[in-house]
Amino acid sequence: MDSRVAQRIRELIVEGVLPPGTRVAEAAIAERLGVSRTPVRNALPALASEGLLEPAGKRGFAVRNFTVEDSYRATEIRCVLEGYAARELASREDRGPIVAELRQTLSEGDKIFAKGHVVKDDEDVYAMMNRRFHELIVGGARDPLLSDLIHRVYSVPFVAPDVVAFKRITLEEIYPILMSGHHQHHAIVDAIEEGQPDVAETLMRGHSSPARRSLGLEGGLPGSGGHE
Repeated sequence: MDSRVAQRIRELIVEGVLPPGTRVAEAAIAERLGVSRTPVRNALPALASEGLLEPAGKRGFAVRNFTVEDSYRATEIRCVLEGYAARELASREDRGPIVAELRQTLSEGDKIFAKGHVVKDDEDVYAMMNRRFHELIVGGARDPLLSDLIHRVYSVPFVAPDVVAFKRITLEEIYPILMSGHHQHHAIVDAIEEGQPDVAETLMRGHSSPARRSLGLEGGLPGSGGHE
């Protein structure tokens, strides 16, 4: 329930219903979403960790003011850092167990796309799968500083790999974008498994395009104050 409520609040922000600077009142959001205040209360700190909200008052939150350029550039930085992580993992002799977990994650993604389209209910499943994929590569590099830097970048709005917004663009439009990204996932894992650091890094760096397009970052976000 908490993840679904967080997603619905995220969509309100993406759609500009909750513009930058708006204080997010638990009671009002709960009433709007038709849920109790508890899942809303639990969701707000998670959205703050994503960078969508910022502290306001003693215990409250407000919608953070950000620009499309902020998210666009941070996504580029994220992919550069994750590219380095992929390089490090591909260079490790003990990468076998991580590769096996990555293959399992890819299998979960294959099931999402096997029906030839995506539906709204795929949103949470895809988000968890994508986050797991990126976490495995970052963790597999075994570099605490690199991991810390990447997670700091994740705090910029719409940059973390589990942030998706199916309402931002139509399901028909988002399917080929996500499919393209998933094909890239397969190619990245192939390069890591085959011990090709240069290829793995290059592919991971190029992964920023579907990440941006799936969130509509190349077309602007309502109420974000940004521009292309």
